[in-house]
Amino acid sequence: MPRLCLMLMSLWAALAVTPAWAQGVASYTLNAGDSVRIHVYGEEDLSFDQLLIGHNGRISYPFLGELTVIGKSASQLQAELTAGLKPDYLIDPRISVSVVKYRPFFVNGEVKNPGGVNFQPGLTLGKAISLAGGFTERANKKQALVISDNDPGRKERKVALDYNVQPGDIITVQDTFF
Repeated sequence: MPRLCLMLMSLWAALAVTPAWAQGVASYTLNAGDSVRIHVYGEEDLSFDQLLIGHNGRISYPFLGELTVIGKSASQLQAELTAGLKPDYLIDPRISVSVVKYRPFFVNGEVKNPGGVNFQPGLTLGKAISLAGGFTERANKKQALVISDNDPGRKERKVALDYNVQPGDIITVQDTFF
């Protein structure tokens, strides 16, 4: 019996550890350009497979009108929808909200194919540069400059190749003379 308990405890500990990229997705806040899936169980008219968040950070939702979703997580939007539909429209709404498409990030500078790249959870700077065609011959292959979409000051900062890319980031790969 003690051996079974040890096995169960180790399994529980392994399941409790969440990869860094998954933690980032769980705390992800919505912004313009993201698309969300909203499913209301048993209510096809209130469910959407892909709803784009507009440039103003809002979505239009039946019965509730224009909702500002910028800066909210998917679970916060889910709670807002549940609270909004519960008193007047549905007795016990069961709603799920998930991000189906993240806004792109941008890579420029000394890469072969600069431009916008579709975000995928778990992307590091090194992988993002690969998606942009890789480094040019003159590129600084050790670090890059990043302006984060969620930084109100929009300040450039130097990051290494293991940096976890976020949607909306602007990445600049500089050249080097050495």
